[in-house]
Amino acid sequence: MRLAFAGTPGFARVALQHLLDAGSDVALVLTQPDRPAGRGLKLQASAAKQYALEHGIAVAQPRGLRLDGKYPDDAAAACDALRAARADVLVVAAYGLILPQWVLDLPALGCLNVHASLLPRWRGAAPIQRAIEAGDTETGVTIMQMDAGLDTGAMLLSERLAIAPADTAGTLHDRLAALGGRLIVQALEMAARARLQAQAQPAEGVSYACRIEKSESPIDWSLPAAVIGRRIRAFDPFPGASTGCHGETIKVWGAAIDAKGCAADLRPGLILAVDGAGVAVACAQGTVLRLTALQRAGGKRLDAADFLRGADWRPGMLLGAATA
Repeated sequence: MRLAFAGTPGFARVALQHLLDAGSDVALVLTQPDRPAGRGLKLQASAAKQYALEHGIAVAQPRGLRLDGKYPDDAAAACDALRAARADVLVVAAYGLILPQWVLDLPALGCLNVHASLLPRWRGAAPIQRAIEAGDTETGVTIMQMDAGLDTGAMLLSERLAIAPADTAGTLHDRLAALGGRLIVQALEMAARARLQAQAQPAEGVSYACRIEKSESPIDWSLPAAVIGRRIRAFDPFPGASTGCHGETIKVWGAAIDAKGCAADLRPGLILAVDGAGVAVACAQGTVLRLTALQRAGGKRLDAADFLRGADWRPGMLLGAATA
C-alpha cells in the first residue's frame, strides 16, 4: 500500500516513524511551512519535515490547500505533488490545515486521521490538554475516516488510555503519540486485508477542544484548587500557567492540593505558608494549592525549595494578575 502523510509537530513525527519502521511506502509528506522559533526567531522546520528529510521522503509545505483560497498556487502545487505520489491513502496526524474535498477524494482509500481522543469527545485542536483540564480519567486514540466535518468522520479503530493523576500535557502527549503510531500501523494492516469496520460516531457525548491560547496562562485564584491544579498540568509545556507577585510574572509548573484546606473567607491568592514543601496558596471554597515547581522569567524550572532561596515570598503576600 502506497501512502502519503500529512502532519507537523512531534505527535505527527512519531506516527510517521511507526509507519516507516513497519515498512510502509511513504511517497510524500505534507507539513506546515517553516516557522520562526527560539530566541533568535530563526526559521525552523517541523518535526515531521525533519524526519521525512532524514529518510529521503519528498516534502511539500503549502500555506493552504483550497484551490479557491488565499494561496491557490500553493494548493495547486500540493495537488500536483499528491497526484504524482499516487498514494492509496493519506494518513493525517496533527497536520494543522483543514483538508478540502479534493484532498479527501484523491486517494483511493481516502484519508485516515490519527486523533488523540476517544471520539466524539474532544473533537478539535487540543484534545490532550482539554482532557486533563476537564479532569477526565481516561482518553485514547481514534483512527478515523476523514470527512468534511471537524473530526466527525466514521471511527475505524480506537484504544483507551488512562490519564494518571500526575500527567501533564507533555507526558500524556508522548504516550498518546506512541499509541497513535501503533494504531495507524494496525489500521493499515487491517485495511489491506479488508478487515476494517467503519462505525459512525455517537450523537451523544460530543465536545470540542478549542486551541490553547497564551491568554489562558494566568492563574485565576478564585477557582478551586483542583481546577487550578488541572490547568497547571494541562498547560505544561505550553503555554505554562503563570501568576504575578511584586510585578513579576512567575511560571508555575508543579502543584499539589493541600488536604488541610483553609478558612473559606480568605482572599484567593493569599500565601498561607512558605516552607520546604512549597508555597501554600488560598483558593476558592476554602481549598489550598501548594506550589511545588516555579520559574522566573529567563530562569530555569526549579523545585519550590530552590526557587524560594532567591525569592522573598512570605505568608500574607498576595499572588495576583500575571501577563500571559
